[in-house]
Amino acid sequence: MTTPTYVQEYNAIVAVLNQYNEGGAKADSTLMKPAFNPQATMFGVDGERLVGGAIQNLYDVIDTSFRPSPEAQAAIVRIDIVGTAASARVDTDNVSGFRFTDFFNLLKVEGQWTIVSKIYHTHSNV
Repeated sequence: MTTPTYVQEYNAIVAVLNQYNEGGAKADSTLMKPAFNPQATMFGVDGERLVGGAIQNLYDVIDTSFRPSPEAQAAIVRIDIVGTAASARVDTDNVSGFRFTDFFNLLKVEGQWTIVSKIYHTHSNV
């Protein structure tokens, strides 16, 4: 068995992040679910209150409150990889009228990268 190179690992993580981005842009959680571990969590701040919990909360919001956004754009700002652990930052514009910065923690489980946690910031529309 050969050890994957950094470039191969990086590209595998980009593919996972792209699943998340596609699901958000198309307002379809079934497209993003493969990117997340079933035990994943998501948290953010609404006003001054912590919100989130199980990743199902994200799927519910995507499917009920978001609309398809063909104008959405995403930039993978950074990916840091150490062995089987990684973190990533993704900035997204025009997803259902919102602008987000997401921070993801990923683990390589059984040979596949999976998002195990997401925290986010929603930018004001000023």
